[in-house]
Amino acid sequence: MHRVLTRAQLALWLALALLTASLAPAKADLPATDGPVLHVFWSLTCPVCLRQKPWIDGLEARFPGLQVELMELSRSDRHHARFEAMAAERGIRAGFVPTLMLGSRAWVGDTPAQRTEIEAAISAALTGAALAADDALRLPFLGEVDTESASLAGITALIAFVDGFNPCSLWVLTLLLGMVIASGSRRRVAVVGISFLLTTALIYGAFIAGLFSVMAWAFAMPWVRWAVALFALAFGLVSIKDYFWYGRGISFSIPEAQKPGIYARLRRLRQEDLNTPALIAATVAMAAGIALVELPCTAGFPVVWSGILADRGLTAGAGFWGLLALYVLIYLGVELTIFAVAVTGMSLGRMGEHHGRALKLIGGVVMVALAGALALHPSMMEDLVASLLLFGGALALALALLVIGRRHTA
Repeated sequence: MHRVLTRAQLALWLALALLTASLAPAKADLPATDGPVLHVFWSLTCPVCLRQKPWIDGLEARFPGLQVELMELSRSDRHHARFEAMAAERGIRAGFVPTLMLGSRAWVGDTPAQRTEIEAAISAALTGAALAADDALRLPFLGEVDTESASLAGITALIAFVDGFNPCSLWVLTLLLGMVIASGSRRRVAVVGISFLLTTALIYGAFIAGLFSVMAWAFAMPWVRWAVALFALAFGLVSIKDYFWYGRGISFSIPEAQKPGIYARLRRLRQEDLNTPALIAATVAMAAGIALVELPCTAGFPVVWSGILADRGLTAGAGFWGLLALYVLIYLGVELTIFAVAVTGMSLGRMGEHHGRALKLIGGVVMVALAGALALHPSMMEDLVASLLLFGGALALALALLVIGRRHTA
C-alpha cells in the first residue's frame, strides 16, 4: 500500500511539473537575444510619432530577424523609467519623442535622413557588421559637429539672414533713427535704438514660437507641407511683383493708410521733455504697435522656417529655442549694424523706394526657391551644402535681375 501511494505521489508530482511547464511562457514569446532590437518610445499625442509609425510597422517585414519593441508613453507610466534609464545610457535626454534606440545609438525625431541612417544601422546589426559611427563634421575651433544639427543651424542662419533685409522693418528703423538723430543727443539715439530692437526681437520671437507650435502639430497631415510651399510661392511671387510693379495689386507691405500714424508715433520720441524712463516706455509702446502692423510684411520667412523644422520632426525643446535665438539674433544683425552706424556717426540716410523694391526682389526669389525645395525636394534642407547652393543660386538670379532691370531703365 505504501509503495503504491509513493508511485501515485510521483505521478502527481510529474503531472504538476508538466502543467507548470505548459503554463510557463514559451520561449518564442520572450524577446529573442540573438537578433537586434529596435526600441521605439513614442506617444499617441505626438504628430511626428503618428507620421513615423507606418514606417516603423513595416521594418520587421523588410528586415527579417529584427525585433521592434514599441513603448507608448502617453497612456501609462510603465515605460517612463525604462525610457529614462536607456536614454541616460546613451547620453541623451528622455524628454522628446519619437526616440528610437538600436544598440548603443539613439535617434530623436523623424526625418528622411534619419530613416536612411536607421535602416543602415539595422542592416549592419543583422549582418554582424560594426555599426557605423555617427555622421559628423569636423570644424575648426568647434571640433566634431553632428551634420544634422549643422544643417538645421545652417538653414536657420541662411533664412534669418535674408529675412533680416526686410524692407518694412528697415524702413521703420531708418526713419526712427533719422528722426531721433535730429535731436542731437547720442544718449537719446542709444536709448531709443536699444529699446526698439529689444522690443522687436521679443515680439518677433514670440510670433515665431507660436507659429512653430502650430506647425509642429499640423505637419502630421501630409497636405500641410504643400500648403506651406504654396504660401511661400505666393508670398515670393507677390514680392517679385512689387519690384516690377510697385504699389499695384496685392502687396505684403505696410499699408499707406498706416504710415501717417507711424510718423506721428515717431515724432513723439523727439519731445525734449521726455526723461529716460518715459522715453523707453514710449519707444516700447511704439515698437509693439508697429511690429503688429509689420507682421503681414515679415511673416513669409518664419512660416517657411517653422515648416522646415516641423518637417524635420523637431520638438519645442532646447534645440528649438537655441535655433530660435540664432534666428532672431541674425535677423536683427542688419538692424544692429544700422543702429551702430547711427550711434557712432550721428547721421543716417533714409531708405528709399528703390532700396525697398530691390530687397523685395531678393527676398521674393529666395522665397520661391524655398517653396520649390519644400514641395519637390525637402531633403535639400537637410544638407548644408545643398542649402548653400540653393540660396546662392537664388541670390545670383536676383542680382542678375537687378542688373538687367537697371540697364533696362537706364
